[in-house]
This record gives sequence, C-alpha cells and structure tokens, in this order.
Amino acid sequence: MSITIDSEPSSGSRSWVDDKPVRWALIALFVVFVGILAWRLLAILRPHNSPAGQNAIPLVSVTSVGVSAAPTIVSITGTISARYDIPIGVEGDGGRVAKVLVEAGDRVKRGQVLARLDVSVLAPQVASLDAALEQARAEADLAKAEFRRAEGVSASGALSAEETQRRKSAAITAEAKVRVAAAQLAESRARLGRAEVRAPADGMILTRAVEVGQTATPGGAPLFRLSEGGEVELRGQVAEQDLPLLKLGQKTSVRLTGIDKAFDGEIRLLGAVIDPQTRLGSVRVALKSAPNLRPGAFARADVVVSNAERAILPQSSVLTDDKGNYVMIVNVQGKVERRAVRVAGTVSNGVLIASGLSGSDRVVTTAGAFLQEGEPVKVQFTKSGP
Repeated sequence: MSITIDSEPSSGSRSWVDDKPVRWALIALFVVFVGILAWRLLAILRPHNSPAGQNAIPLVSVTSVGVSAAPTIVSITGTISARYDIPIGVEGDGGRVAKVLVEAGDRVKRGQVLARLDVSVLAPQVASLDAALEQARAEADLAKAEFRRAEGVSASGALSAEETQRRKSAAITAEAKVRVAAAQLAESRARLGRAEVRAPADGMILTRAVEVGQTATPGGAPLFRLSEGGEVELRGQVAEQDLPLLKLGQKTSVRLTGIDKAFDGEIRLLGAVIDPQTRLGSVRVALKSAPNLRPGAFARADVVVSNAERAILPQSSVLTDDKGNYVMIVNVQGKVERRAVRVAGTVSNGVLIASGLSGSDRVVTTAGAFLQEGEPVKVQFTKSGP
C-alpha cells in the first residue's frame, strides 16, 4: 500500500498556530501567570523589608523630665504713689489768690509759704484792733493810777470807802478790756496769717491746682498736694493664692515701663483683707526716692519667694482642657498615656511643674493634642529639658 503526502496544505485547512483566538488566549494566560508569580514574591519579601502597619505608627518628639532648681516668683502690679500724700488747702477764711510761690516738683520746708491770699480787708482790721489794744492799755494804766492814789489817801478820810471801791472796780474793768482787745487782735492776726498757705511738712510738691486770681474757699479742692519727705512706694495687688508667700521685709525688684533699670524695694505692708470681687490682696513696697519714680507711673515688682526643685517643660508640652492641665507621655510599652500635672508658674524658658511627673517620664513635646491614649508611637528624643 502506498501513502501519498501532499507537500502543501489544501486551501481549505489552517494551522493551530495561525488561529488568532488561540494566540490571544495563550498571551492572557501568560500575563495572569506572571501577575500571580509577582504577587507571591511580594508576599514573601514583605515581612523582611516593610512590616505590615509600620507606616501607620506616628513619630513623635519626646524629652525626658529634668528636675532642677527653679525660683518661684510672685509678681506685684500697681502704681507708684507718695507714701504720705498730704492735700493742702485754705484754712480759715477764703479769698482771692494774690500770689503763688511754688511749682509742682519743688522741694519745700515745713512752714514755707506756698501761696498768699488777698489781705486788703484783714490788714486794716488788724491795724484797728492793734490801736484799740493800745487805747485799752492806756485806760487801764490810768485806772490803776487812780486806784493807787485812792488807797493812799483813804486812811486820812479824804475819800470815802465807796469812792475807793469804785476806782478799784474801774481798774479791774480796764484790765479786762485790755485782755479782750489783746484776744481780738490775736484772732485777727491769726486770720491774717491764714491768708498765707504754708507747707505742713518737709517734702516735694506733687501737684499745683491754683492760679493767681482764683477764689479759694475752705473745704474746697486742695490747692497743692505734698509728698511728705519725698518718700514713694509701690501700691500694688497680688493674687489671693500668692499673698501667703509674701513676708514683711522681703526684697523686691521694681521695674517701670520704658526704663531698663530696676529699682530695689522692700515689702513694708501686706493687706489685711482680700477683695471679694477681684480675689486680690493689697501690697505696699517701700522705695528709695529717685527722679524716675514719679507718682502715678505703672510698675511691676518681682519677689523671689523660694528656689524649690521643680520640673521645667516647654510650653508646647503642657495642654489644658475642662479637666485641667495635663501632658502626654510615652510609657514603657511605647503607647501614649495622659498624665495630669499641677502647674506652679511660668519662667522665661518654660512651665514649672509642681507635681504629676517623675524624672523617668518621656513627655511629648509637640502635637500632643493630636494623639490618642493607648496609641502606639515611635519616639525621637530631643534635648533634655526646655
């Protein structure tokens, strides 16, 4: 039997490799195979190079709590005032101001004339009473002489006893008139003297509220205000909780707005009561007189009351809500934990923490408010302390 093989295919038949649907199906299977292989390789390599969930853990900056000596400072705010502020007005009768002899800021002595009132009425009255006194004295001298003569001749019977007694009464009456005239003259001179407004003590004139021609009346507004001895003090207020920390004689450093130099002071008086509205107590700080310590100037005094060992944290670490002050710390398990703290005050480089932290705590320095309790974090240490 003979078999004949055609060297060329017939026109009605096709090769399977030339079938386009089959070729595309093979390509698709190859792509799926490569994808599955790549996914398996990534699954094998992931535990070594990129642990699951690692990128979700935030990195936070923390600092260890350092305890160091920090001064506790109590601040007193108030104004500079004269220690003894004396108002000076008109005594006795009022009148028109004729002359003013001092200005604000002048230093005066006790008894020095500050201003004079018009004396055009008082001066003639004094002159009249002075003349009346001289007349009364002359009449008294005459009455005394007549009484002495009556006594000399009464023994001879030249004058009756009644006449002698009458001359005696006249001498006594004349002497009484002298005393009355002298008292009236003294009163008039005192009134004339009160027409001069004088300084009641040594000191410095703080204010002048009088001009020539002005009518001054007793009980009216003061013409001058005098700082006795020129002494000044700070009259300030302090918070209720800080008042027990202050003691008489404590040294203070007083600063005024616009003046770099600090003035030394000493607490001389602590208020006996607390204002129920403001919850503030009054404090007075004695100061030495200086040209820049002008009454009425705003001032602030700082008093160092202790140098206790306190923790100091950056201000960004301490947070506050309706429960009070707190910080976020990272515990030994690497998780965030809330810790309540008590703030003792602030200093130039941070916040003083009175209680709530230990030296081993790791405190979150920034963005603590965005963390949740129990959240795992990675830590990066910053410089210890603020």
